[in-house]
Amino acid sequence: MNAETIDGTEIHRGLNGVVTDTTAISKVNPETNSLLYRGYPVPDLAATQPFEAVAHLLWTGELPSTEELAEATRHERSHRDLSPQVRAAMDSLPTTCHPMDAVRTAVSVLGAMDGAAQDSSSEAELEKARRLYAQLPSIIAYEQRRRRAGGPTEPIAPREDLDYSQNFLWMAFGEESAPEVVDAFRTSMVLYAEHSFNASTFTARVITSTLSDMHSAVTGAIGALKGTLHGGANEAVMHTFDEIGIRPEESEAEAKARAKAWMEDALAQKKKVMGFGHRVYKHGDSRVPTMKEAMDAMIAHFDRPEVLGLYNGLEQAMDEAKGIKPNLDYPAGPTYHLMGFDTELFTPLFIAARVTGWTAHVMEQRAANALIRPLSAYVGPDERPVPGA
Repeated sequence: MNAETIDGTEIHRGLNGVVTDTTAISKVNPETNSLLYRGYPVPDLAATQPFEAVAHLLWTGELPSTEELAEATRHERSHRDLSPQVRAAMDSLPTTCHPMDAVRTAVSVLGAMDGAAQDSSSEAELEKARRLYAQLPSIIAYEQRRRRAGGPTEPIAPREDLDYSQNFLWMAFGEESAPEVVDAFRTSMVLYAEHSFNASTFTARVITSTLSDMHSAVTGAIGALKGTLHGGANEAVMHTFDEIGIRPEESEAEAKARAKAWMEDALAQKKKVMGFGHRVYKHGDSRVPTMKEAMDAMIAHFDRPEVLGLYNGLEQAMDEAKGIKPNLDYPAGPTYHLMGFDTELFTPLFIAARVTGWTAHVMEQRAANALIRPLSAYVGPDERPVPGA
């Protein structure tokens, strides 16, 4: 959206095109159309690094040494358990509420119970970031099992012999996942971890700029991520698939034909179809090819060619009609579906990854803080008398 001028003041709605600060955490390289974390191309990180190493990179600026990775892994595994107070708070919520509400509440409770909540030293902030990162998988897995169709199932305790991704899937489903599934999940976590000054990250930085605490900043970021124009898109993608109809007995070609017809009709009716387009990328989301490979691996592992047919049919029809490419949410949604996650848990999975980026930005904002307080152009009534005054 272009800027408009009101009474001589240039207005950038949504802060579109406005550069508000600097960051050393991530950028989209316009020359290669690629996302970089601390200078490293994200597809290369996804191909070579455990999520534990990527988290360390975002927080500290460098990939960990062997010794640092071992210590980070030990720390994460030792902080996975949820307190009874967090579980009680989640249990008090109706299962009809969105899982994002439950996760947001749980993070707020963690902040209320954190004795170091007001300690904003760099050491304390990093420790809080590491604990949030370790506990969010337990929160999300607990929520998945709390609201399972047919009634809640017993929570599953974390296992210290499993890495981050293995343990996350173990707590969610109660069984060890195949290596292909673990790797696809790890890939999604790396790809979702960070993306510069997006809406939720900026929310976290605004809250931090007031000198509020890290848990408040993350709670606010979760609220921003809940919106369908941001994190909710991966859920919306799956709702589109459900509306078209997922038919396991169908061939890839049959599913593709139905999906193309659905998209053509949706576009003719000017419906908004989520999972396509991105404000930052001009030539397609650079994370999509890597996530698409992970999705393809899940389709092959679970023998579900009809999912690929739906995916390709929608993508082709959108490209032919509008020339708009998919974003990361488009392949991520079907991937999480094939793994067995409930659709409403897709955006909480986004939280588990993005908390690393959010907390890195909280620490960066804190280190060189300036209160974020933009101006507005008033367009209401001129000054007028109060009746009877």
